[in-house]
Amino acid sequence: MPKSKRSTVVSLTKTDKKGREGKEKLINDVQECVDNYSYLYLFSVKDMRNTFLKEIRNDFKDSRFFYGKNRVMAKGLGTSPETEYKEGLSGIAKDLSNEVGMLFTNKDPKEVQSYFDEFVHPDYARSGAIATQTVTLPEGPVKRGADPMPHNMEPLIRSLGMPTSLKNGIVTLLVPYTICTEGETLTTNQAHLLKLFYHQLAEFKVDLISYYHQGQVHQL
Repeated sequence: MPKSKRSTVVSLTKTDKKGREGKEKLINDVQECVDNYSYLYLFSVKDMRNTFLKEIRNDFKDSRFFYGKNRVMAKGLGTSPETEYKEGLSGIAKDLSNEVGMLFTNKDPKEVQSYFDEFVHPDYARSGAIATQTVTLPEGPVKRGADPMPHNMEPLIRSLGMPTSLKNGIVTLLVPYTICTEGETLTTNQAHLLKLFYHQLAEFKVDLISYYHQGQVHQL
């Protein structure tokens, strides 16, 4: 009689007791979700934001998300036909890398895809991102949105590269200053300045990669 895949023992080596217990719990949680939910979706998101993730989790209260520790989660699913917890799961496990997470839910693909297609939010770009537009500030009194820049922030923006000074207590830009140019890779200072001046040049978006259902993996 064929050996049940559910009896497969997952080996965890080179970990201390506390770390091993945490990994074993994660593996057990993943396998329990495989048993309890109809669909497993893989999703990717660059620069995960906890605020947005909290909102998504709230909208999927009856579901379960896993993000991080991909190697351990992949072991829970099984990385080969011989070790997979259920038939076909190794096809999902092989794509668990980098900024990829899992969503277990009973919601069908049409509903899940529609939700994430609409869940797009403006966001602040991080260092290493590509500027999507050129942002230039004019010479003279510096404004932050519609309001004057607080005078106590002048040392900060000057330390980030802006040629400013205080004139009669007003933060003043001595010459026009370009924070970033469209198409260039943002530095840490540029990303910080864009956030200080409320310029959101990025979008938070979750991309669905594939899903597992009844032994089959489907690409999205």
